[in-house]
Amino acid sequence: MSFCLRAFPDEVTQAQRLADALDVALGLVETHVFPDGEILPRVPAADSTTVIYRSLNEPNRKLIELLLTADACRQMGAKQLVLVAPYLPYMRQDKAFEPGQPVSQRVISELLDRVFDRIITVDPHLHRIRRLEEAFPTTQCTNLHGGDALTAQLLGAADPKRWLVVGPDSESAPWVRHIAGALKLECATLEKIRKGDLSVVISLPAGLPLSGRPILLVDDVCSSGTTIQEAIRQLKSFGSGPVTVFVTHALYSDGVADKLRAAGAVRILSTDSCSHATNAIPLASLLASALAVER
Repeated sequence: MSFCLRAFPDEVTQAQRLADALDVALGLVETHVFPDGEILPRVPAADSTTVIYRSLNEPNRKLIELLLTADACRQMGAKQLVLVAPYLPYMRQDKAFEPGQPVSQRVISELLDRVFDRIITVDPHLHRIRRLEEAFPTTQCTNLHGGDALTAQLLGAADPKRWLVVGPDSESAPWVRHIAGALKLECATLEKIRKGDLSVVISLPAGLPLSGRPILLVDDVCSSGTTIQEAIRQLKSFGSGPVTVFVTHALYSDGVADKLRAAGAVRILSTDSCSHATNAIPLASLLASALAVER
């Protein structure tokens, strides 16, 4: 079966890592931007199975380009079109929270569902649905755990048995349990009440054994950083040891990372799903394993 990998110039670092892991050549999509802002992508070639690498942070910029590129691949003979999108956007807006709001998850899912035969992603932010297939009814979905790319690096850490894996809220519990289970560590989740986009109240469960213990604070997404920042403050105020932060998707700015350090984080780790200076965990091997069946 013929197989090719296509990507965009602004993600060439991550895409080349994936190409190296797959031992295939990487072809870059060229995009012409017209004076009025419309775009015209050009794909160098397509094979029977064509894989497009496109992480969908900054989705309002990337989605149209992706859809046009997918159509170009079909025109060039792609029969099996696979999207590798380490970050999937709009998954959090899975209901209309106020009158007049869209269900953004459904809109984006239906759009991608019509175009791609398979979608591979990492730690999508799912609330009221348990499985990604519920959002993509006709597309084969592969949901990978970013924590699997993290654990190999942490297994060599000094005295890992003393670490406590902590999630900043109940929504982080699946990631906390997965990482703690892989590392054979204790875990806990904090309690959060959100007051607004930039205001949260974090409380610790009674009896949490914190005194001097190193903390691995885990979440799937960090954007404003408010939740993680407040969680760090609470953990430190109750006597925890050094706090290491791990997030799968670094949607934050350098200023947010500085605030996390100021709150007490000694180290901030993220995967390379979204380009950021804190990227320390490449996803290429994890993604390549999921693509093995396409070869």
